[in-house]
Amino acid sequence: MNNATVLAERQALTKLEATFWGGLVAGVLDAVDGVVAYSTQGLNPIQVLQYIASGALGQSAFYGGLATAALGAALHFSIAWVAAAVFVLATRRLEILKTHAAVAGLFYGAAVYFFMNYLVLPRSAVAPSTFHLGLFLNGVIGHAFFVGLPISLFARRAQ
Repeated sequence: MNNATVLAERQALTKLEATFWGGLVAGVLDAVDGVVAYSTQGLNPIQVLQYIASGALGQSAFYGGLATAALGAALHFSIAWVAAAVFVLATRRLEILKTHAAVAGLFYGAAVYFFMNYLVLPRSAVAPSTFHLGLFLNGVIGHAFFVGLPISLFARRAQ
């Protein structure tokens, strides 16, 4: 066995590991991006997490203190892990997602943004908000680089 083979085997991940690490890294990066982006709108990190929880609880999430912020964090990471699992499972049928992982991940991240913001959130208890071009651009670009890309790079390493 040569050194390249040993290194490749050491870097390989199971599908479960790729899902876990891809979702964790995407969740952390997306959370940091969200906190920074929404700080421009006057929200603090607790309020950003409560906003996520408001998808399930409605406006009452903003009065729940750290408990609803924790719920928001749990929901946020659950969504990130589901997004990672979907991509990892898709790589089983679509080899192009691995061979062109960076491009596929960028498109996937943008698709996750549109799916969440135009299909999921309107059906949740989140209060409707006005369109803000800066947040929209940050959302699409941020999801491409901070959600889709890390997920795809971990998925590429899955056996």
